[in-house]
Amino acid sequence: MKETHEIMEAYLRSTSMAQQQIDSYNRFISVGLHKVLESQSLIEPEVSDFAIKLVSIRLEPPVIIESDSSMKRIIPNEALARNLTYSAPMYITYVPVISGIEKSDAIGEAYVGDMPVMVKSNLCYTKNMSREQLIASHEDPDDAGGYFIIKGTERVLVGIEDLAPNKMMTTKEHDDTVTKVFSTTINFRARCSVSRDEYGTFTILFPTLNKGINMVLILKALGMQPKEMLDMVPSNEVKNDMLLNIEMSKAKEMSSNEALTELGRMTAPNQAPAYQVKRAETQLDTYILPHLGTSPEVRMEKARYLIRMAERTSLVAYGKIKQDDKDHYANKRVKLAGDLLEELFNTAFKAFTKDIKYHVERTTARGRRLTVKTNINPDTLTEKILYSMSTGSWPAGQTGVSQVLDRLNIMSTFAHLRRVKSPLAKKHPHFKVRDVHGTHIGKLCPSETPEGVEVGLTRYLALMSKVTIGAEHKMLEEKLSELKLLENK
Repeated sequence: MKETHEIMEAYLRSTSMAQQQIDSYNRFISVGLHKVLESQSLIEPEVSDFAIKLVSIRLEPPVIIESDSSMKRIIPNEALARNLTYSAPMYITYVPVISGIEKSDAIGEAYVGDMPVMVKSNLCYTKNMSREQLIASHEDPDDAGGYFIIKGTERVLVGIEDLAPNKMMTTKEHDDTVTKVFSTTINFRARCSVSRDEYGTFTILFPTLNKGINMVLILKALGMQPKEMLDMVPSNEVKNDMLLNIEMSKAKEMSSNEALTELGRMTAPNQAPAYQVKRAETQLDTYILPHLGTSPEVRMEKARYLIRMAERTSLVAYGKIKQDDKDHYANKRVKLAGDLLEELFNTAFKAFTKDIKYHVERTTARGRRLTVKTNINPDTLTEKILYSMSTGSWPAGQTGVSQVLDRLNIMSTFAHLRRVKSPLAKKHPHFKVRDVHGTHIGKLCPSETPEGVEVGLTRYLALMSKVTIGAEHKMLEEKLSELKLLENK
């Protein structure tokens, strides 16, 4: 009797082996690009009453400029044969802002560089070609796509597995119980933690601090009163811990402004009082839980979040709930091509806006007529992106992110497109991380991993696993509010 795998065959006929990479890249060009532009849309040079507002960004299908200055469309096969980069031109719409007023009559569009195009993505010509058309164009009809062509070399962005951002993780460390959150925004990642020692004292640690600070002081500085702190915790055990902390803290009698001044005195000693207060405000707004917002309006929300972190810490310490398992796959996220490109584009775009700022300032200093278009250098963006794509060095200090696609045989190509790496150092004996966890089954292949130092740190997605591309938090919050499952702020 012939063994049949009808479900598997039907799935592979309808889905590319690199589908997770393609979906991630498509989300980047439809959402991620615009998100980065939005976060850095206003360029304010040191020129009086002048700014540039970047309105929108668009990408055109891949083209190549020939030696006679003519433009023609290019397909992956030609880019490979001629050692070219398969990329799409980017155009930004801008509007000059003079004395705070947008000059809509001076709105313009400028070419700002090239974005590498993933083969078989929405921007690629081969996506909608039939098998016959692909053969006629000298393309491989069985090619899965999911890779880039950079200067004639096929390169793949390897997925990186990391702990879930903006999620509370409570673990026991020696005598302390710690709740950590990797608070992540598009421009910043801050590790914030609330720890409870064996006596029940809470301390908070966030970037810019060398040692923990008393939690009640921070809550007071954020504008929360002791009664509100106690009202927020329902269980008696946590109430006891909270009462203990309030009684032991010097900040219990302080007003919010006094707590702010005290925080400034602790974090910026021997400085002028005005500077100390400013420093304390910056720390509260920028470095504590930046994913909730960086404006003074969200301080109470941050205080409530810190209380929730302290509550979890107490409940784990009293054995009421279990500590979190870092190796559980629900606590992990896989960053694929789209997420990695968003990080890279964000860094490159910062350098690009800095470059425009510098050119505008120089033009003004020389007394020349100021036009936006002449101050835009498209090479800045393209070079930054191509450098990282060619070398594999990524902005966050990671290496080996972009790799030359393994073309030894078709199976090694598929495996390379589905590879997932752990960011942990290879030389450390992370025994627990290297083990197969029960939650890997169905998501990662339990047996496919290299031998030697990378064992268990480099894994491969299971054959039928699908990686979701994420959703916008605001949209989810709005839906939950509509369904009365979330309190309106």
